[in-house]
Amino acid sequence: MYCRSILLRFNFREMTACSRQKIQNFSPQNPVVLKNLASCLCTKCRGSFNRKLGYNFKVIPYSLLGTQQPIFSTYRCSGSLSDKNKSLVKKITITVPPSSFKSSLPEAFQNDGSQLHTVKVPVRLPRFSERLVNKCPPHIQPYLKLMRMDRPIGTWLLYWPCGWSIAMGAPAGCFPNLEMLSLFAIGAFVMRGAGCTINDLWDRDIDKKVTRTQDRPLVNGSISPFDAVIFLMGQLGVGLLVLLQLNTYCVVLGASSLGLVVAYPLMKRVTYWPQLILGLTFNWGALLGWAALYGSVDLSVCLPLYVAGTCWTIFYDTIYAHQDKVDDVLLGIKSTAIKFGDDTKLWLTGFGASMIGGLVLSGVSCGIGWPYYASVAAVATHLTTQVYKLDINNPSDCANKFLSNHQVGFILFLGIVLGMMSKPDNTDREEKVVEKSNQIETSI
Repeated sequence: MYCRSILLRFNFREMTACSRQKIQNFSPQNPVVLKNLASCLCTKCRGSFNRKLGYNFKVIPYSLLGTQQPIFSTYRCSGSLSDKNKSLVKKITITVPPSSFKSSLPEAFQNDGSQLHTVKVPVRLPRFSERLVNKCPPHIQPYLKLMRMDRPIGTWLLYWPCGWSIAMGAPAGCFPNLEMLSLFAIGAFVMRGAGCTINDLWDRDIDKKVTRTQDRPLVNGSISPFDAVIFLMGQLGVGLLVLLQLNTYCVVLGASSLGLVVAYPLMKRVTYWPQLILGLTFNWGALLGWAALYGSVDLSVCLPLYVAGTCWTIFYDTIYAHQDKVDDVLLGIKSTAIKFGDDTKLWLTGFGASMIGGLVLSGVSCGIGWPYYASVAAVATHLTTQVYKLDINNPSDCANKFLSNHQVGFILFLGIVLGMMSKPDNTDREEKVVEKSNQIETSI
């Protein structure tokens, strides 16, 4: 019955393999399937109806208190497609079950027979990255989702420390090396995907039990573990090719971070500080970017920048971990979100202050111009706002605060670029000092 109606004429062939499997396994007697069947609707199919009809239709069957009669909810999107703050007109037709269930029903549905109820609920349209992934061939989509191409925030968070270091290593009055920025962008994209693949391989048994991660490719069966390992080898191969474009010092330094990449997924089983290991891994580019330019690392500049980035990672990933803290406690998974508990805001304030201190120290060592310090002040304001408005018991608010950290990385990168452009060029002065000292030695 369900396949014949096929969700208001949605194309069954255009759905992902996981979606087709869920529909084929559909059973009105299975409340779990009824509850989660909305995920069968691929964004690509909904997008085709958006273009044709101007609406975003979804049909979601669910079970009410174990009754055999499924209840269908039809969502109709109101407003223009470009409007990000849409509301849905939710029309629900309910067949009232036997009188034994009436006490649990809303007051509007206490009468026998079918009732029509209309409410407005918020809706989030798919992001550009999600639409891009869903337009790809169905057999490729699981691999793109495995490397989180539909969620690029992780790539940005991995890339920004690299960009900071490269921009800070630029000559006074010059823009950062665009070739290096591009090369590190490719490397960040590939290695972040490889890290996600490794993480999902380690955690596939845990992800089955966490609500937010139950639709990952290795959990829903759209990719086998063997295929994921082969895919991981390809990702690491591409990452190695990118690394080989750099000098020998960078190759050794970059390869040394692979141990952290592999070990991070295990840390949540061992310590309450897996975010610290993630910070040490994600901010390795703060060392690597400078080394790519000069063949060595200036610790007076790069070490404070690396520590600042690590504190930043602990800051935003603790917020991120609060989304899953209930499931993590039940599964015995450890994180800073669980360790900090109700004192999370106090800890976040400390890590935010440490980040700002590291950034200031790095800027002083580099002799950068005043726009950099203005951007550091803007970053401090941004972090303060996050801590002040954060609701650690609201997963949606935690997700929004986590995503906003992309702005932190961009603000700081822009400040570094402008600061290096306004940095005084002391090259001529240094040459004159050296020449004068040589003249004195010659005269002596």
